Amino acid sequence: MAKGRHLLIDCRAVPRSVCEDDGKFLETIAQGARNAGANVISQVRYHFGHNSPPGFTLAVLLDESHCTAHCYSETGHIAIDMFTCGSTNPWEILEYVREHIDLGEVSATEIGRFYDVDEESPMPVMSHTPDVENVPTATLRTSGAPFNGYNR
Repeated sequence: MAKGRHLLIDCRAVPRSVCEDDGKFLETIAQGARNAGANVISQVRYHFGHNSPPGFTLAVLLDESHCTAHCYSETGHIAIDMFTCGSTNPWEILEYVREHIDLGEVSATEIGRFYDVDEESPMPVMSHTPDVENVPTATLRTSGAPFNGYNR
């Protein structure tokens, strides 16, 4: 049995009005999580488009893990992640959101996370050792100034 359930959700043909209302989107996901029995511990959102194409990114942090969304307003796409552990069912969160927001055409995939070692995971197991000597490094700005990229 998996310790967590992770939904990867792609929404296409999302109405522009939905893509422009990140506040409602954030509150709807948070309420859906509460209704599914999750404990919301933090919420954050950022509406972009000042120096980039319009859209938003948001996160609802849960005691049971997280729900995130990233919106591409110009194409009507929203990518949603819902990862829960314990008895919280991420499909209930998604269903609540769909009842309150027009997500357009929705496709969702569930992935079990952290299967017990004596069970066979339905996911293929891959082994890879990254070549860390050739990976660029980045430092996140934490000065309180608006974030506009990574320092190299």
